[in-house]
Amino acid sequence: MQKYILLFVFTVLLSANLFADDTKKYGKEITSTEKVKVSEILAHPENYEGKKILVEGTVLNVCAKRGCWIELASDKEFESIRVKVKDGEIVFPMEAKGKTAVVEGEFYSFTVEADAECGGGDCGEHEKDGKEEKCNHDKKQVKTIYQIKGLGAEI
Repeated sequence: MQKYILLFVFTVLLSANLFADDTKKYGKEITSTEKVKVSEILAHPENYEGKKILVEGTVLNVCAKRGCWIELASDKEFESIRVKVKDGEIVFPMEAKGKTAVVEGEFYSFTVEADAECGGGDCGEHEKDGKEEKCNHDKKQVKTIYQIKGLGAEI
């Protein structure tokens, strides 16, 4: 009878281990409780600038060099947001790709300048077609980038 009890206990412990929460924690403990949708943040970034937020999404990409950022999918198709951490402070593993992540951090934005792209291929095309329109590679385009400074994450 003791053998059966021992076998039963062993089986329960083994199955509990198989169904255990496989979540790994990175950085600081998450303290926020109310999640904000990524689509809401991107639709109204001015409402979240400089604020601590909690987001959830599927990890689309991970920094291959240092694990210093992850890209989270939005709840809307073709939208995502990057979670950036200080190099070495948190190291996100490549195995995080495809997994669900809950991240707490501070939302911020910055602007970058980029060369304006030619509308249709190489610059010579416009002149060949006899169009007066010239390529505007000399013009700079300003783009706003939205990111989250990651403080803590669970993947």
